[in-house]
Amino acid sequence: MKETISAETVSNQNPESRPSLSKLAVASCAGTAIEYYDFLAYAIAASTVFNAVFFPATDPVIGTLLSLATFATGFLARPLGGIIIGHFGDRLGRKKMLLLTLVCMGGGTVLIGVLPGYAQIGIWAPIILVLLRLIQGFAAGGEFAGAALIAIEHAPANKRGFYGSWTILGVSIGALLATGAFSLLGALPKDDFAAWGWRLPFLASIVIGAVGLLVRFGIDETPAFLKNQGVSKPARLPVVEVIRKQPKAILLSTGALIGYSTFVYVVFTFLLSYGTQELALPRTLLLNASMLGLLLQVVTVPAWAALSDRIGRKPVMLLGGVFLVVFAFALFPLVRTGNTGVILAAVVVAYSGSAAIHAPMAAFFAELFGTGVRYSGISLGYQLGNVLGGGLAPVIATALFATSGKSTDPVALYLAATAVVSILCLLALPNTGRKGSLELEA
Repeated sequence: MKETISAETVSNQNPESRPSLSKLAVASCAGTAIEYYDFLAYAIAASTVFNAVFFPATDPVIGTLLSLATFATGFLARPLGGIIIGHFGDRLGRKKMLLLTLVCMGGGTVLIGVLPGYAQIGIWAPIILVLLRLIQGFAAGGEFAGAALIAIEHAPANKRGFYGSWTILGVSIGALLATGAFSLLGALPKDDFAAWGWRLPFLASIVIGAVGLLVRFGIDETPAFLKNQGVSKPARLPVVEVIRKQPKAILLSTGALIGYSTFVYVVFTFLLSYGTQELALPRTLLLNASMLGLLLQVVTVPAWAALSDRIGRKPVMLLGGVFLVVFAFALFPLVRTGNTGVILAAVVVAYSGSAAIHAPMAAFFAELFGTGVRYSGISLGYQLGNVLGGGLAPVIATALFATSGKSTDPVALYLAATAVVSILCLLALPNTGRKGSLELEA
């Protein structure tokens, strides 16, 4: 059975029990921030210290490649997490799955913080590290869609982009917290940081994870999901149904994310290792630059998303895609100047400009799929895009750099090519979010 559900209709039912949208936005943002703090703390550690802690002494570039390869394994687990968690999210509800993802992610992160290194347990160190990374990836695979739907399926139709962007904002805040933690630890002597300092951000996940669980216990199931449960029987296999009925939407949403995911993870990981190892730039300078960029995203993400509520998702996202193509060729020359102000400005602009393509994405993806398969549909598109983009980006960028005589030109071409893929996919998708196309279909 198929019907059109407007956000106004469901939100006007039982107004006395209607949840606060600000509370839901904060819950969506806070939970995702904690999840991505855990996930991205690993990204920073993989770029700076894991090559020495968990792998035998080798050439620094080879050690970094091995370390970043373990980073990529987390992305490989994300589609599986998206499929399984999305299945139960479509059948049992959004809230239950959000609690599960937070427990899995937090547990895996804390265990990484206490894991002995290669010097203590030999080959078991990288093996266990990979297993814990797979747990992190599995949890992250089901996180984004659930957090987005908690906000979007409650939100008024004309503000769905804005409220959905709080999930995107959570990603930025999580990255900011992870970057800030490692930036503060930059004050430690290098030997102390390698010996025990890097473990502190992972162990801190005990506290922030508990806060996240408390916030998520207090949220309600979405009206769209509850209404859909009342009018139609849940699909037996939501992921199979969405693949069968909407394969084009899944493939194009995957491609729409690839450019951003590739770009931001190259900035977040490869640029850090390139700047410190090849340009001898202070690690704290690059981490502080990322912090400033992520801090500015607190403003730019909701601003881009709110604009998409007025003119539609595609124009805003296409603008972001064009930015990615252009800035791919400007980023590395700007960093090579060695000028602190130029480097800070370059990284800040990288984060702010790229946010245009990412900020409306939660609402955009939600508007492509019906309620009964929406969790699964978003999860597949978003997580496959992250695997093919961000999951492979640090390894591919490092390999291109190493095999080209340490030139960043192939890396820039790689970034531009993935951005072009996103632009082409966006052009093939409908312009949701504008007046007349605001309803979610069940």
